[in-house]
Amino acid sequence: MAIHNDKHLKELRKDLRNHLTPAEATLWKYLQHSKLDGRKFRRQHSIKNYVLDFYCPSEKLGIELDGNIHCGFASDEYDKERTDNLNRLGIKIIRFDNKDVYHEENILNEIRKHFLQKL
Repeated sequence: MAIHNDKHLKELRKDLRNHLTPAEATLWKYLQHSKLDGRKFRRQHSIKNYVLDFYCPSEKLGIELDGNIHCGFASDEYDKERTDNLNRLGIKIIRFDNKDVYHEENILNEIRKHFLQKL
C-alpha cells in the first residue's frame, strides 16, 4: 500500500488546494516553485490518511498551519496523535499559527532551521 497521495483522498486534496485559507495561500507564495532555498514543496499532500498543508519530500518535512479549528483539547489530542504517527514514518512536522505566516522572514527562517540537507 502506498503511503503518499492515496487515491481515496484525491478529491479531498484537490478541494483543499482549490480552497486554501488566506494563511495557506500566503505561505504558498513563498514556498512554490522551489523559492525557499531550492526546496520543492507540495501543498495538500497526503501521507496515509493525513493531508498535510505543505510537504517537502527531500527533507521529509511537513508544515501545518493552525487556525481556530485547532483550538481545544480534542484538537490538541488529535494533532499530537497525528504528529506522532507521522514522526514514526520519519516525517518531521512543524506547526505555526496562521498569524505567524504574515511575518514572512520569521516563518521562512524557522522553516529553514528544520532543513536537514544543505543545498
